[in-house]
Amino acid sequence: MASAHTHQNFRPIAASGVSSHKLSTTRPTRLHFPPRSFKLRSIAVKTNQNLKWAVRLSLVDQSSPPQSTVDVEWLVGFLYDDLPHLFDDQGIDRTAYDEQVKFRDPITKHDTISGYLFNISMLKMVFRPDYQLHWVKQTGPYEITTRWTMVMKFMLLPWKPELVFTGTSVMGINPETGKFCSHLDLWDSIKNNDYFSLEGFLDVLKQLRIYKTPDLETPKYQILKRTANYEVRRYSPFIVVETNGDKLSGSTGFNDVAGYIFGKNSKTEKIPMTTPVFTQAYDNELKKVSIQIVLPLDKDMSSLPDPNQETLDLRKVEGGIAAVLKFSGKPIEDIVREKEKELRTSLIRDGLRPKIGCLLARYNDPSRTWSFIMRNEVLIWLEEFSLDS
Repeated sequence: MASAHTHQNFRPIAASGVSSHKLSTTRPTRLHFPPRSFKLRSIAVKTNQNLKWAVRLSLVDQSSPPQSTVDVEWLVGFLYDDLPHLFDDQGIDRTAYDEQVKFRDPITKHDTISGYLFNISMLKMVFRPDYQLHWVKQTGPYEITTRWTMVMKFMLLPWKPELVFTGTSVMGINPETGKFCSHLDLWDSIKNNDYFSLEGFLDVLKQLRIYKTPDLETPKYQILKRTANYEVRRYSPFIVVETNGDKLSGSTGFNDVAGYIFGKNSKTEKIPMTTPVFTQAYDNELKKVSIQIVLPLDKDMSSLPDPNQETLDLRKVEGGIAAVLKFSGKPIEDIVREKEKELRTSLIRDGLRPKIGCLLARYNDPSRTWSFIMRNEVLIWLEEFSLDS
């Protein structure tokens, strides 16, 4: 299969640094609260990811809230239940929104719930989006913030490029109706999140380029965050067959690990090919290297045949959080090392803690793929990562 993303919506776990909330099992036909006086205003908010000012349109004044019966905690639980249906046949509950709700993202704006729902329908038709909700929390007296990942395939282009957006949505609550009156999306990948953002438009365009990913099984991962320079992914465990290599961009040892899956094992069992081929460096100098082929996900250590060669090992990779930099072209050693340095520098600058070493993931057969559409990735495992902001 060409895509290995895992697409589940989940409540936060303890490791993520946020608390979970209980879902409401009954969906209301109408959200209504006693009338209260309130005012709307524009608020300038500082976004954590870029330290620049973005304009939040028509949000409720959060500074001195009147007494209200709005149950914001219940609305948090409601969004946990409702937002996963954003792009499925059920859809979101429109009765939870004011008719004149203000929706803004860097390249789109609508001033009615009908316009917002039309935009959702268009995205479903053209992009086939997969929306993954990470968390929902109250961030003001009449404000709720959500964090999400959206992975889309642009179906109108022959190569169906994958577009990834991650970020937060700031949702204002109308104290008079108890409904959402504003919805502002902030993308992690750009600095200027104001509408209309040329930076946001260019961020969309650059993701339309061709990367050739073979239609083979790959390790499963979920994209947690996409910045301008890298992705942060949560990898599920997987098993590799590996042997010593010579350098990150080298192919020494490949014939041995490939021979294992082609039947040179204790059971002469042929094992389906996967992608990518990994080379992993374990030291700061990137000189101690192994070359690895990922084994199919339906295999486990007890069912796999033993290697015939003593130089081969089977190893379970426990998975974890990795930062990933994608690039095309032939992955020669100087370029790979430059990309590793670029990624590591970005991670340290952003306050993350990269582990020693890295992996090079090569997805394509170099003898059968034009270099400009090759998909290569440098991965660095992270000591820890939180989506709490």
